[in-house]
Amino acid sequence: MKGDLIQLSGDVLRARDEGRPLVALESSIITHGLPYPENLETALAAERIVRENGALPATIAIIAGRLRAGLSEAEIAMLAKARDARKASRRDIGSLMAKGATAGTTVAATMCIAAAAGIRVFATGGIGGVHRGAETSFDISADLAELARTQVAVVSAGVKSILDIGKTAEILETLSVPVLGYRTSEFPAFFSRSSGVRLDQRFDDAETVAAAIASHWAIGGGGVLIANPIAEGDSLDRLAIDDAIDKALLAAQAQGIAQKDVTPYLLSRVADFTSGRSMAANKALISNNARLAAEIAVAYLQLDVGSK
Repeated sequence: MKGDLIQLSGDVLRARDEGRPLVALESSIITHGLPYPENLETALAAERIVRENGALPATIAIIAGRLRAGLSEAEIAMLAKARDARKASRRDIGSLMAKGATAGTTVAATMCIAAAAGIRVFATGGIGGVHRGAETSFDISADLAELARTQVAVVSAGVKSILDIGKTAEILETLSVPVLGYRTSEFPAFFSRSSGVRLDQRFDDAETVAAAIASHWAIGGGGVLIANPIAEGDSLDRLAIDDAIDKALLAAQAQGIAQKDVTPYLLSRVADFTSGRSMAANKALISNNARLAAEIAVAYLQLDVGSK
């Protein structure tokens, strides 16, 4: 994608041109991930935490057909209240631009736009992956293919625990996507710290993570996934979450929920089944990922390769 298709805010443009650290933030969390006003509060908190840790946030979205990197608080509030906003993956970007539509961007779309805008680090909640039952539905998120080809480092609390974490890890390996565990040797399970899926690479500081990312890109690699587990105090019981997910999956099947509607529906029902505890955990892990992403963005620019 050509960078001139993207409208950068004044702050983001200046930071990029001056070589200051930037962190991309997605907007499907705002439009489809959380209800109002929790979506607005979470988005603004993520931006604040990025700033507090030395980087500049660039929330990415499609607004009235324009690709945007860096939104005002008023624009974020508009997205938080919008009822007709679409959910855009990479394949949808061109069509939504042509229609002049407004959309929240998924991990895949955000990575695509961020890379074109010159932003190398991205914080999200959890990436998409292989859905449970994908052996018959073939429901696999485009986020995985995007990670394989686009040179952006994505900080997440693993994949959403409504997905099949083991199969997702296998696909990431097949696609040669490095999964770097941040202070963990296990693939995080989004709402909880442990999934039972082991990781080959563990790192305990942002500087070494940044060096690993730079080396991966130097040899022509694509995206990098940094698996950052939810903080101990915010983590939920894995068995309780699995039970809530099983109930949500049965409800989704009974109502014929499919494709893009599955993830927001399941997250909403899991929140119902956990009396809101999953929503609180979701908000906490997004903030935790924003902090680490800012630290990595700062460390990356301190490397010689980061200034080239």
